[in-house]
Amino acid sequence: MDTLSDLLRRAGATDARVRQLIQRPPWSMTYADPPALTVFATFGGPAMLRLEDVPAVPPTRLAAGDIALVAHSARHTISDDLATPPQVLIRGGRKQLLGGSRAQAVMEGRLAPRTWGDGLPGATRVLRGMFQLRGEAGRRLLAMLPPLAVIPAGPRTGAALDLLAGEAARDEPGQDAVLNRSLDLVLVLALRSWCASIGPADPSWYAALTDPSIGTALDQLHTDPARPWTVAELAEVAGMSRAAFAARFARLVGQPPMAYLTDWRMTLAADLLREEAATTVAAAARAVGYQDAFAFSVAFKRAKGVSPSRWGREEDPVAAEAAVR
Repeated sequence: MDTLSDLLRRAGATDARVRQLIQRPPWSMTYADPPALTVFATFGGPAMLRLEDVPAVPPTRLAAGDIALVAHSARHTISDDLATPPQVLIRGGRKQLLGGSRAQAVMEGRLAPRTWGDGLPGATRVLRGMFQLRGEAGRRLLAMLPPLAVIPAGPRTGAALDLLAGEAARDEPGQDAVLNRSLDLVLVLALRSWCASIGPADPSWYAALTDPSIGTALDQLHTDPARPWTVAELAEVAGMSRAAFAARFARLVGQPPMAYLTDWRMTLAADLLREEAATTVAAAARAVGYQDAFAFSVAFKRAKGVSPSRWGREEDPVAAEAAVR
């Protein structure tokens, strides 16, 4: 499995929800304590996105077909105009209507499954997809992303958005599976487009994934993380000399090959210990390539700050937060 697909799968990024608003201006929605990763897209009409808790990111206008990825934000607002006061506050999965009775009536109108608004000519359609990430793999994915990434409209993302918007208004057998996979497709296409638009230097992780040699080595590490890899073996997989491979890997990934492998193993072990109640420290050690449970425990404590046994007893704060939403 390729590296990005593996990370998305382990982060639980397909555990998704989709909602849409079809509304004439003025309209405004504020989201407090939203999920870790949110996708916004617009279909015609004005839309302004503001991250209220990230002042370094200026308000951003979304054109028709644009996609915005929002991470690291605990409160943000999307509206037709910055001057429009919020009409709806979404907190803990609950909708609180704000403003006068007219605004409340409009924002409460249900047009179809997962779809609200007035649906009248001149309306803006706003699509929102929410990913509830989990565990250390989820944190690792979030660490790769800025608070806001905007992907301009394009033919590939446009086709995926049209499919997602159409399915969001349906309620047929297998609907959750269709929506999860459609939103997953939008996310992957958006990540590809965004990373390609800002060039190979930033973010370095995407340059590493798309590098023919280093990308191949990363894929092998994710496919078989428990294998007793050496730098020489990874260099052979990449088709490079040992020294050239080690230098290129460190430059693109940001850390040496063996340090990356250790970090990834500790990520996998951390999620195993919390998500699988029956997983012992010895079993977690073997699953990520350690035959010696003591050596694993030392490496784990160095990476996570606590012993693996204590880690397994503690509740994941991200999962606990998600459970109440």
